[in-house]
Amino acid sequence: MAAVQRPASSSDSDERKRKRMLSNRESARRSRIRKQKQLEDLVNEVSALQKDNSQLYEKINVATQRYAEMECANNVLRAQAMELTERLRSLNSVLHIVEEVSGYAVDIPEIPDPLMKPWQIPCPVQPIMALADMFEC
Repeated sequence: MAAVQRPASSSDSDERKRKRMLSNRESARRSRIRKQKQLEDLVNEVSALQKDNSQLYEKINVATQRYAEMECANNVLRAQAMELTERLRSLNSVLHIVEEVSGYAVDIPEIPDPLMKPWQIPCPVQPIMALADMFEC
């Protein structure tokens, strides 16, 4: 037996249009909500990244300042090392003169060049001495 098809009535067509319109409205509403959530997420991410960025700038500024301070201190130490090396050379020349005049052999240490190989400068190990009264207030 064949199914009898009847022509779609106007009310059926109107009902489908109304359902489709409601479905489209709901879909558009969900889409707007989704877009709003994506926008909020992006705004939050931008805010977090800006906070991270400012923290990194602050760390860079602190590190730059510390670097400048250390560079300044190193320059002072280099100048002092050069001055002390020159004074040692002067004292060694006096020792050479004393050695020549007196005829006695004087142990004259070699002067290391602290600016060329600072890691090879001989550093004698000296004990640290503390007195009991050093810690009294």
